[in-house]
Amino acid sequence: MSVRAAFEAQADVCAAMGSPFTARLCRLVAERLEPGTPVAERVLGWRGNPGGRADALPLRLAGALHGLVIEEIDAGLAAVYPPHDQGLSDDAVWAAVSAALAAHPRFITARLRRPPQTNETMRSAALCPGFLTIAARTELPLITSELGASAGLNQIWNRFFYRFGDAQWGPEDSPVRLVPEWEGPPPPLVPVRLLERAGCDSAPPDLAKPADRLRLLSYVWADQPERLARMQAALALAGEAGIQIITRDALDWLSDRLALRLQGAAHVIYHSVFWQYLEPSAQAAAVERLSEAGRRASREAPIAWLRLEVDGAAPGAAILLTLWPDGETRLLGRADFHGSWVHWTGWD
Repeated sequence: MSVRAAFEAQADVCAAMGSPFTARLCRLVAERLEPGTPVAERVLGWRGNPGGRADALPLRLAGALHGLVIEEIDAGLAAVYPPHDQGLSDDAVWAAVSAALAAHPRFITARLRRPPQTNETMRSAALCPGFLTIAARTELPLITSELGASAGLNQIWNRFFYRFGDAQWGPEDSPVRLVPEWEGPPPPLVPVRLLERAGCDSAPPDLAKPADRLRLLSYVWADQPERLARMQAALALAGEAGIQIITRDALDWLSDRLALRLQGAAHVIYHSVFWQYLEPSAQAAAVERLSEAGRRASREAPIAWLRLEVDGAAPGAAILLTLWPDGETRLLGRADFHGSWVHWTGWD
C-alpha cells in the first residue's frame, strides 16, 4: 500500500467511526503533503507498510499533531483543531498543519518512530461480557494476563460501570461508565472474584510520568472529547490501582504465564486489537503455546483465551473465546474497534 493510499484508507475508517476531523486531516495529508521538509520526506518515504493493520503511519502522524496541541506547543495548530475547526476551510486547516510539520520536525519524527498506543478503555465494554461468561461457565475466580496491554487501562475492567442494554454491571459510583450501543441478550451478570491481574507490552507507557500520560491522550482522536474524558478518568483509576505493565516480548511473557500452575482459578489470556501487529510466525507460535497449555488444563484449572480482533468479517471486530479443557471456540459477538457498539450473541 502506498503512503497516500494509507492516509485515504484511514480517512474512510475515521469517518465511519465518528471522527470527521481526523478523516479530514488524513485526506489533506494524502492530497497535499509534498516533499521538501524533514517530516514530509520521512512520511512520503516511509520504509515499511504504512497501512492501518501494519505500521499505522496515519495514526502515528495524527497522534504527533494532536500531541502538539494538547501539550500546548503550537498555538497556530491548536487554533484550527476541534472545537475551533468548525467553519474553517481546508486551506486554513492545511496552512496550520503544514506550518506545524515544518516547525516541529524533532517532535514529530520522534513520535513517528513509535507505533500508536491506543489504550482504548471502551474496548472493555466488549471484553467484560467475555470475562463474565468465563466466570459463569467455570464458577471459579479469575486470573488475567493481557498481551499488548499498553498502559494497562483495560486491566481494571472490573472497576468500571457498564450498561448492557437494560442490564448493568459493576460499581455504580465508578468514574468510568461504559454504555455501548448494545444489541442482543445481556451477558451473565455474575459476581467476579479477580485474584490477580498482569500484563505485558513491548513499550508500556509509565503512568507516573506526565509526558507518557499526555502521549496516550494524543492518540485519542481530537474531535471525540468523550473518549478523552473517559481516558483521563481511567488513567486516574489505574494510578490508584497501582497498575504496572511488564516490558517484555509478548511470546516470551506468554510462555512464562502459561507455565504457572493455577489450581482453583480460571486463567484468562486476553488481548484487543493487538493480534494484527504480530508477524504470522509469532501468531502461529502463540496459538501453539496456548493449545499446549490447553491440553494441560482441567476443570479445576481451566485456560481461557479471550480476544477482540479483526477476523476478516464485518462489521467491526470479533469477540472470540476459546475455553479449555474442552478447547471449544465460540464467537460471542462483534464490536466496534473502539467499543462504541456491541452485538452480543453469547456462548449459548
